[in-house]
Amino acid sequence: ARRLRPLPPPTLPLVTVQDLRDGLKHPARWLMYSGDYTGQRHSPLKQITPDNVRRLAAQWTFQAEGMVINRGYETTPLILDGVMYVTGNNNLAWAVDMKSGRLIWRYRRALPAGLTYGGANPSNRGFAALGDRLFMGTVDAHLIALDRNTGEVVWDVPVEDYKVGHAITAAPIVVKDKVITGNAGGDLPTRGFIDAYDAATGKRAWRFYTIPAVGEPGSETWSDPAVLPRGGGATWMTGSYDPELNLMYWGTGNPQPDYYGGDRQGDNLYTASLVAVDADTGKLRWHFQFTPHDLHDWDSTHVPVLADLTVGGQPRKVVMVANRNSFFYVLDGVTGKLISGKPFTSTKWARELGPDGKPIVLNSGAMMPGDTKEPQCVPDLRGGTNYNPPSYDPSLELFFVMARESCAIYTPVKQEMVPARSFMSGGMKKLPEPDYGAVRAIDPKTQTIKWEYKLPTPSLAGVMSTASGLVFAGDNEGNFNALDSRTGKLLWTYRTGSLIWGAAATSVMLDGRQLVLLPSGNTIVAFGLLGLAGLQARS
Repeated sequence: ARRLRPLPPPTLPLVTVQDLRDGLKHPARWLMYSGDYTGQRHSPLKQITPDNVRRLAAQWTFQAEGMVINRGYETTPLILDGVMYVTGNNNLAWAVDMKSGRLIWRYRRALPAGLTYGGANPSNRGFAALGDRLFMGTVDAHLIALDRNTGEVVWDVPVEDYKVGHAITAAPIVVKDKVITGNAGGDLPTRGFIDAYDAATGKRAWRFYTIPAVGEPGSETWSDPAVLPRGGGATWMTGSYDPELNLMYWGTGNPQPDYYGGDRQGDNLYTASLVAVDADTGKLRWHFQFTPHDLHDWDSTHVPVLADLTVGGQPRKVVMVANRNSFFYVLDGVTGKLISGKPFTSTKWARELGPDGKPIVLNSGAMMPGDTKEPQCVPDLRGGTNYNPPSYDPSLELFFVMARESCAIYTPVKQEMVPARSFMSGGMKKLPEPDYGAVRAIDPKTQTIKWEYKLPTPSLAGVMSTASGLVFAGDNEGNFNALDSRTGKLLWTYRTGSLIWGAAATSVMLDGRQLVLLPSGNTIVAFGLLGLAGLQARS
């Protein structure tokens, strides 16, 4: 790739609160991690169709420096007015001209020595935007605001102590005048939270702890109060927002320690849950726990997908979650009550939910001391799906998810907690079969799988659908695939050369041409249809 001189910084229109509420109505913009507040990651664009997608070809690539872990980009670029804003490992960030792939500015964060969680997992999943600012969490547990035109720091505030084990890897989300983010580090002795900060000043407005304090509601679900200050429940993925209800929906991670539950008997609220909090105050409205007393490291840090569905003849606001525990859930978005839930994989851990919404566990998958026979396997620690984003097509009423079929046996071990060190208390043995992945289309009304596109190995690639009838999804072998959203038929594939891990595609219009962008390894590739005037390939 040729080294090109950075372009002069542009002066760009401000991003307004109304722009954020409008989401993907502006075809040239992708303004937040999921595209809009619903978490649907569904593009309304229709230029690329099932009939012409075979003409899709790479137009330019942007290759990043400093990508130090083999899984590469996990980010979703923001695209505003012809400029792409993208984050990478170790809190590198870039502004790139969308017409040529040329660099406009670069941000490099000076990270301290002795990082704990962020040292082993330096990934970052993207920016949020408001006004002329971009907002990013850092692996040393700060939240920063950058000038969108120049990349210069406007403010920089500490969120928590990275030396204890905290970090921020999720893309923040802006709601009204607040920047909302969560913490990573739940495999260390930390306490999870969701924070809101004033976008103008960086001053913290509120904090909701996902692990209650002694005496607070939920604390009775922990047998030992001493565990509470370090109980886990990290919030390391981006949430969704309903402006009408003014509710933030956010997934929470595993309890601490991960595999051994003898010192934390009980359901361990609010871990492995979805919490709905008031966006103005951070007060809890409701919660739903997917995996009570989790013993498998099954974080419920998924992107909650919001939609309007007719259920039983009545219109309902719903939240849909394809969970790491291999169940697909439809919840009432107002109350949090379970509407329906069924497995979307062949898991042997549980096959149905009880009247209270709790899984009826058939097999823990654990080898306890003194056991002589291995138990029947259950999904591995990455579960039936993971944090990689799903998608939802509201016209077809189909939910698209990257499903994982895997098998593992867990061994819990009582260990002594050491501050600022990983505290898993056990291990997992992955078995050879089953071991594959599949893009699956789920009907949320009937809880049936309408189709699947099978992959050779379990994948952590995300999914994006489009209004023209396409589903874009990567895989672990580095293929970027376009499927027919009605049938799952493979229509087009592109070999990227790197595995696609945690990332999903985005799509915008630029100069009359629809582009699809995909992070793969340390490269972002822009695809467009051959035969249309517009961009020329650059690298």
